[in-house]
Amino acid sequence: MTERNIPLSQRETYEPSQLTEFLWWLSTAEREILIDSVVDRNRYRIIGMTVLATWLFASFTWTYFFSTIVDSTLLAVALGIFMGFIILTIDRALIKGITKFNKKKFTPLLFRALLAITIGTFMAQPAVLYMFDKEIKMQTSLDNEKRKMVKRQELDSLYSNRKNELLLQKEKIKTELDNKYADVNKARQNFLAETDGSGGTGKVGIKDIAIAKRNEYQKLDEEYQALIKTDQPKLNDADKELNEMEGKIKAEELAFTQYLNNGFLTRVDALSNLLKNNPALQFRYYLIVFILMLIELMPVIAKTLLPSGSYDEKVMLREEMEIEIAHSNIRKEKQLKELYNQMAHEYDGEAITAFFRLTKEDRAEKIKAFSTKWKEENHQTFDGLWEKMKKEILTKQEN
Repeated sequence: MTERNIPLSQRETYEPSQLTEFLWWLSTAEREILIDSVVDRNRYRIIGMTVLATWLFASFTWTYFFSTIVDSTLLAVALGIFMGFIILTIDRALIKGITKFNKKKFTPLLFRALLAITIGTFMAQPAVLYMFDKEIKMQTSLDNEKRKMVKRQELDSLYSNRKNELLLQKEKIKTELDNKYADVNKARQNFLAETDGSGGTGKVGIKDIAIAKRNEYQKLDEEYQALIKTDQPKLNDADKELNEMEGKIKAEELAFTQYLNNGFLTRVDALSNLLKNNPALQFRYYLIVFILMLIELMPVIAKTLLPSGSYDEKVMLREEMEIEIAHSNIRKEKQLKELYNQMAHEYDGEAITAFFRLTKEDRAEKIKAFSTKWKEENHQTFDGLWEKMKKEILTKQEN
């Protein structure tokens, strides 16, 4: 696996290690060309290491992201590796497009930078959530409690009109019963006061006035009992409906609570709320995001900043040579096809000439036979004879 230190005069026998070849592959370098570029070997190892670091970072962040939305750790790891591989292919495409000859071109570099920044920003989010995991869990708990309170207010508002109607109805009935009971109680007190001599006429015993007050008391009590029989079902119905309402609210609250979670978007929202009230955390948050974005930008930055050596020149010359050879091969193939068509035309013409030459006498014989037969058959017209000869003797043109 280790590389031998070979003198400069013997560099044509240089054999890179498997790790070096892998790093070259990550940096999109062509092994056959790079192996002869002594100085560029290490440059492309450096670029390959930046791509490797970005790949590992992307796999980690995506694994953490999927761990917040799936229950299976194995599935989260598999999805993280898959998305990390996609990021790897994008990074390899980005750095493959950066060469010595377009490093100073603003438009392609701007496009690559915007793409890398977009990917880096999204990749930084899971990493930041992982770093502030404890604070975010606390904020998520507070946010979920606020959501429960808001949900309760919404449910109370939804049923408030009907609930107020029922409460007013109950209050009206209770007031009516209380007033009636007060009348009954007053009549009873008057009756008792009249019988014990403490009120009214001051006579002890049930006399005419006491009897009248008793009758009044009994009448009011009967009315009160009748009123209870009439209003109590209304109170029971109102209480039943209020209890049903409260049961529905509790059930909807419970269902809503089951939807509360600490998933990715919930954590992002908690982080946003956490940053609003903590200026010190804001500064560190943006600093960390910037550093994590640089991790994604590392391959593009390294490929852009590192000086170009002989490798890019060899790649360009090799590509020009392959293009030239391709054009040359196409020209040769075209010439061969034209020669083939020319020779085929020449020899096919000779074959056709020979064919007509050999059949000349046979045609003449057949024409004489047609003429003799026409003379013998006087009923056949000359036009009919001509049509028959055209059909059986004359050559049909090729389409």
